[in-house]
Amino acid sequence: MEQNRTLFGIGFMLLFCTLAPLGDALAKILGQSVALGPLIFIRFAIQVIILAPMALAIGGSWHFSDKFLTLSAICTVLQITGIAIIVVALQYLPLADAVAIVFILPLLVILLGWAVLKEDVSKERLLACVVGFVGTLMVIQPSFQEVGFYAVLPLLVAFIFAIFMLITRFITQENDVIKVQTVNGVMAVVLIAPALLIFKDGSVPLFDFSTISSDKIILLISFGSVGTFALLSMTWSLSYLPSATTAPLQYLEIPIVTLFGWLLFSELPNPLASAGIVITMASGLYVMFQEQAKTAQRPAQQRPGQDVIAAE
Repeated sequence: MEQNRTLFGIGFMLLFCTLAPLGDALAKILGQSVALGPLIFIRFAIQVIILAPMALAIGGSWHFSDKFLTLSAICTVLQITGIAIIVVALQYLPLADAVAIVFILPLLVILLGWAVLKEDVSKERLLACVVGFVGTLMVIQPSFQEVGFYAVLPLLVAFIFAIFMLITRFITQENDVIKVQTVNGVMAVVLIAPALLIFKDGSVPLFDFSTISSDKIILLISFGSVGTFALLSMTWSLSYLPSATTAPLQYLEIPIVTLFGWLLFSELPNPLASAGIVITMASGLYVMFQEQAKTAQRPAQQRPGQDVIAAE
């Protein structure tokens, strides 16, 4: 059973590492022409449309404690802010660079998981994260003189989502993941909708709904759908495995987002960045195989009854 939980956790994180870069690519494309307010509103509206029927099918009580609602509200604000910042950053930075800079996130998650959730972090896992982060630095090669303040934005996103992931992991320990994300989606829609109604005349470009044209509908639906299932995959992964295990696996997102950058925006990493991609991918795979090996060995090490019989 424990081995199945490990495999499920790893599988969901690998799915997240595929969906998240696709969502970033769609955000980069849509952010060039669609105002930020409507873009984020539709992202969360689609999340509600997808998850609400699933949440209702699950059944159970919809009575949530004040603590849950407060933490969910915090998560919602963090998520809205993080998505908004990364969409802006993607307009000024290459796709792979922006995502790579965010990859200080796993280190933050591990440190927060150790400090707040008291998770056990082995030296091997910490070393894998450090090695992966070194590889990430090789990929980043940021030129702050060229992009200025916008190069700092992904670092802010990393900090925001580290806190978001920590709180999400805490509240999903006692609440269904789908219900949690449904509540977050509803909260986001409620928070953003008033601004869209107040400034529907386009007086504030940030909330100009008229920037949505018919040829963008499919892309917007895809953006919302991909973002929803990416978030679910990440959350499910965190519910099966501690953040110390899932965090290094997220480094696999870098080579995938580099592929999207090449296919969609003709962006290719130079040789140093390519070496960094290999290092980050190897560190994530190392943690995955190490976790599988430990899980496979654990039953053999925990059979005291057999040891006693053999001794007799």
